Amino acid sequence: MKEVQSIAVLPFVNRTNNSENEYFCDGITEEIINALTKIEQLKVIARTSSFAFKGKEVDIRDVGKQLGVNTILEGSIKKSQDKVRITAQLIDVNDGIHYWSKKFDRQLIDIFDLEDEISLAIADEVRNNFGHFEVQEHLIEQPTNNINAYQLFLKGRSLQLKWTPQSLSGAISYYNKAINLDKNYAKAYYANLQCYGLLAMWGYMPFNEAMELAINNLLIAKDIDATLPEYPLSFVGKFFWQEWDFKNAYIHINQVLAINPKHIDGLEAMTELFIALGFFDDALFYAHKLLEVDPLSANNHYTLAHIYYYKKDYNKALSKIEYALQLNPELELAHHLQCFCFIWLNKELEFKEAIKNMPLQQEKILLFKAINESDVEVPSNLIAKWSDFKSEGNLLTPYDLYILANSKHKDLAFNILQYKINHRRGQVINFRQEPFLDQLRNYKDFKQLHQSNLLKSDISLSENKTKPLTGVLNANQISELKQNLISYFEQEAPFLDPQLNLSTVAKVLDLNTNKISYLINEAFNVNFNDFVNAYRLKHFKKIALNPKNSHLTILGLAYDSGFNSKSVFNTYFKKIENTTPRAWMKANA
Repeated sequence: MKEVQSIAVLPFVNRTNNSENEYFCDGITEEIINALTKIEQLKVIARTSSFAFKGKEVDIRDVGKQLGVNTILEGSIKKSQDKVRITAQLIDVNDGIHYWSKKFDRQLIDIFDLEDEISLAIADEVRNNFGHFEVQEHLIEQPTNNINAYQLFLKGRSLQLKWTPQSLSGAISYYNKAINLDKNYAKAYYANLQCYGLLAMWGYMPFNEAMELAINNLLIAKDIDATLPEYPLSFVGKFFWQEWDFKNAYIHINQVLAINPKHIDGLEAMTELFIALGFFDDALFYAHKLLEVDPLSANNHYTLAHIYYYKKDYNKALSKIEYALQLNPELELAHHLQCFCFIWLNKELEFKEAIKNMPLQQEKILLFKAINESDVEVPSNLIAKWSDFKSEGNLLTPYDLYILANSKHKDLAFNILQYKINHRRGQVINFRQEPFLDQLRNYKDFKQLHQSNLLKSDISLSENKTKPLTGVLNANQISELKQNLISYFEQEAPFLDPQLNLSTVAKVLDLNTNKISYLINEAFNVNFNDFVNAYRLKHFKKIALNPKNSHLTILGLAYDSGFNSKSVFNTYFKKIENTTPRAWMKANA
């Protein structure tokens, strides 16, 4: 089975004493991750999972196993006034070998060209080492002409990713400052839109005020750049969470994934949409795609657990949710779901332990009794409180509804559910699947509470199929070019140049790098590095056995053969000859 080309970009290390530069290093790392995701045949681990290792001493091989990748990029950034130095290196996780490293010194004003250059260099080297995939001419487009606006955007992004009401408000402040410096900064407007939308949905800003600000940012951003995935994504929240218009939500999520099939927010939205509709096989399909590129995201494991919960496979849901809580013990929704699983499994001891020092203890105990005991008595003060269901609340989980639905107050529960659905409260968007609402399904009006405009027959799991390769050569071209390539290597010996790369070979044969990469993989069934190193190894063995070179060291002979790394030489030699260079020399002396 062909090895999947895959990479994880670990957070770039800040090489200055200024902690303020952390946001810059994290931002550059994320930009490179996003750039690499544009390469369709390359598996790229998402930010959340890569950043799980930030600031930790790690064994690269262990990181590779956890993330399911064959190569790791690590590096550092030194930013000083108007200059920046970025050092990057690629590591093969199978043997821990650093097979590529490079240092980039640039003016800060050239940061976007530098990000593009680094991303392309990384893609080329992964391809050289693991096999063919196509790489676009550019991976990063310049989002702004103002470097100070960009730095303000990165500060805002660093705050936004903390996902708290305070950090979102701080992020908006920085995005607005960036916009003040560049009125055409589309990404800053889209970022504002997302922040305002979350503050509205979470109830931390007056809903109408926040949505008006969100829409204003959308209208401006749309006129600047509607080609970004953020554009169709901005409609998903409106159609899905605000209006429960599932058909339009589905259309716009597909538009996001058409632009970027690996877009994390797009994959997550599609998963949640299918959960809301009860299309569990489809939801699992996208949940697993999410975990493939973001395996250490607590939220993704929570989402997967939710699917099994709605399928009433509570033991499986519990195992997934417990792993989510290992990854992020502060994930509030995960704590609620764990509590629910213990209730349905009637695990009273585990339930009591789980709710210790947690909020809503009275409600949780009542819900446990409502499910596992007969005729639970709901205190009159709670009935009075919950009867005023038109008052706004910020509960993430409607314990009142669940308790009442499993008591003698089912009529009140149904009225609450009807109100929440009529007002599109996100808390109950999955009401069709919620086990705690089973007792209400016999109400004659239950099926009329909300009619989805998206049917199972409308769904197509396209898996966002990869586009056809544009660098493909036909059999005649491969045969002819194979001979040209062999002649070039045997007559010109370009492999003796330790800096030889795919671009150099492509220019000589008058092809682009995609076609040269494809040619080598198809004609010789090896990657570029192994193709070149085979010639280098042959040359090494020839000169090593020449008595005239007896005064040279093994490493010196390797360097004279074009190898530029001791570790790469030793690893490749042993892979091919099944022995060490020194042992081979003794055996052939």
